[in-house]
Amino acid sequence: MKYFYIVSNSYKDEGFRLRDQLCSYLTDRGAVCVRYEDQPTPPPGTECVITLGGDGTLLRTVRRYADMGLSYIGINTGTIGYLTEGDPGNAEAILDALLADEFLREKRMMIYGRLFRNGKPVSRHRALNDVTVGRSMPMKMANLRVSVNGQFLKDYRCDVLIAATPTGSTAYNFSAGGPIVEPTAQLFLLTPLAAHSLNSRTLVLSPTDRVQIQIIPPSAGNEGKEGYLIYFDGEKPEELQIGDVLEITRATTYINILKLSERSFVEILRNKLSE
Repeated sequence: MKYFYIVSNSYKDEGFRLRDQLCSYLTDRGAVCVRYEDQPTPPPGTECVITLGGDGTLLRTVRRYADMGLSYIGINTGTIGYLTEGDPGNAEAILDALLADEFLREKRMMIYGRLFRNGKPVSRHRALNDVTVGRSMPMKMANLRVSVNGQFLKDYRCDVLIAATPTGSTAYNFSAGGPIVEPTAQLFLLTPLAAHSLNSRTLVLSPTDRVQIQIIPPSAGNEGKEGYLIYFDGEKPEELQIGDVLEITRATTYINILKLSERSFVEILRNKLSE
């Protein structure tokens, strides 16, 4: 690889010192390095997008450029960093591997959500990790009717309902008690958080399934005036109304995440869970 684009989280890279250090390292070795602050869109010919931050930085960047067919690698300056490949201590070694084309590409699926109001589409977004639906105020149960492929499945009363990809299985889904899935698998998960039921467990769905989540009227004593919110990868919430329907399917877009070693998913997971 020779053509790189760097996106750095200014809150976790004070003064962009790490970004500038890595950019200089690349250019000193004959590569081309473009910084987000200098050009907000990767230029033609970009081969790899490097993010400096945590998982959130990588997720935001992936969604921003998902249609460009790029490859991504994250250097973790945050906390756990399930999606990132290394940290500032081995950042130069990571760049050496990229320059020498010593990496693997992992193809990751995304999910696609369309919001319908009165039967008409009003918005659409993609997510690499998850889509979540819940009340806008804490301590209020969400009332959600779920159908799969046009057939009624179940009415959920829960704090939040999470639709997660395999990549996102180690994120909010995991915190809610859902299973961890090998990240290149082709499926998605439906996990309720704090469900008011004894038999609400994660549902594992085929990537070809179509899930519809409808906001239904609240039960007695749970009315309130608080609305509902939907989040894509935990950001930019959108307000929902009673009767709105969120349709979730597999996105046609796939993302390439670069890995620098042949360590198994189990080995990586074991190391992350011990942190």
